[in-house]
Amino acid sequence: MASSKGVAPALADLLVQFLGAEPPVGIRAWDGSSAGPTEGPQVILRSRRALRRLLWDPNELGLSRAYVAGDLEVQGDLTEGLRQFWAMVRKAQSQRGAGVRRQRLTANEWWAALRTAARIGVIGPRPRPPVEEARLSGGLHTRRRDRAAIAHHYDLGNDFYRTVLDPQMAYSCAYYTSDDPDYTLTDAQRDKLDLICRKLELRPGMRLLDVGCGWGSLIIHAAAHYGVHATGVTLSQQQAEFDRARVAELGLSDRVEVRLQDYREITGDAFDAVSSIEMGEHVGEEHYPQYAATLYRMLKPTGRLLLQQMSRGAVAPGGGAFIESYIAPDMTMRPLGRTLDHLSGAGFEVRDVEAMREHYTRTIRAWGETIERRAQQLTALAGPGQVRVWRLYMAGGALAFEENRMGVDQILAVRTTAEGHSEMPPTRAFLSPVAPPTTRSATGH
Repeated sequence: MASSKGVAPALADLLVQFLGAEPPVGIRAWDGSSAGPTEGPQVILRSRRALRRLLWDPNELGLSRAYVAGDLEVQGDLTEGLRQFWAMVRKAQSQRGAGVRRQRLTANEWWAALRTAARIGVIGPRPRPPVEEARLSGGLHTRRRDRAAIAHHYDLGNDFYRTVLDPQMAYSCAYYTSDDPDYTLTDAQRDKLDLICRKLELRPGMRLLDVGCGWGSLIIHAAAHYGVHATGVTLSQQQAEFDRARVAELGLSDRVEVRLQDYREITGDAFDAVSSIEMGEHVGEEHYPQYAATLYRMLKPTGRLLLQQMSRGAVAPGGGAFIESYIAPDMTMRPLGRTLDHLSGAGFEVRDVEAMREHYTRTIRAWGETIERRAQQLTALAGPGQVRVWRLYMAGGALAFEENRMGVDQILAVRTTAEGHSEMPPTRAFLSPVAPPTTRSATGH
């Protein structure tokens, strides 16, 4: 253990007094003092402002703001630091559940704690949130607010996402079919796209609707390799512009259409197949029945739906204060069973569910490695604050899936005929990979 003098030891004492636990990681403060473990991740407090953020928001939001603003840094493995923090939280919750309670502080101890807080600079005006934090207005899940929420994250810049993602620009959970060292995220994303196409049993000439098409990875893959006519819908202006340019570059304009459109505005003839890949998280719980009904309405009888969506153990906003404030404002997570209820309520027959949680852990870690490798380039594109946002996003996201605090599933459903016919095969035929029906070139899609 380090010296008992200075800001860091005083802060460690406050943690013990108020939380009943020793700091799980090392602490180093701006005055040169240190406390806590010397091995493993080290939290670096660069200024008093970090402590003031925690005073005003003594929770995940305060920690996130301090980190994003650069008032607090983590030296070493950020994911490991978060892992130890969550372990401490679970331990404290477990002790409370078992009836273990700390003795209340006396009046003298309270005054001593306040004096210590004042001495090390904790007490002060509330710092402004970092500029990277979302600031939305208007009614929840109105069309205007939904566009703003999508723009906050997805309009960060096509060059930024091109630097982070694989060449297919797939921004969703990949599907790993090999542990070979030469098997990369690009391979896993391609295998995910093929799996979706097989589950939908896409064939040349079919019409596919992809709701929330992102940077076009699925619609381009399906058109280029399965011969379908694909329509993608996105709320992001930058995504739409990127997709249209990419489609033209690959010579697929006769097969792929991209619409800048809200899912509530989709009209026209029904499609042979519908997909929606990690878009349902952006639909509020009250609006999910309308979303499910739209997917059902836009599908022909015997047509299939492939929905890939993240989940939590209870209907809850976002993935926590950090995700809600910096990544996906107004995001709603729901249990898998709740999603299945919504789909059934819309008229779908659910035929298959595949859990992919461990795949997302690997996917996010691969993205995180790319961010570290290209940090300088990303900083030039979006600034140091956004790079810190994404480092925290990757570390926390990978850990959430690893520890089963979040899940992700592929749900295959069908719109049966009025007589109940589905035309689904009696077995999971899509589990046997076959060569795509077409091999039209789409280099770098």
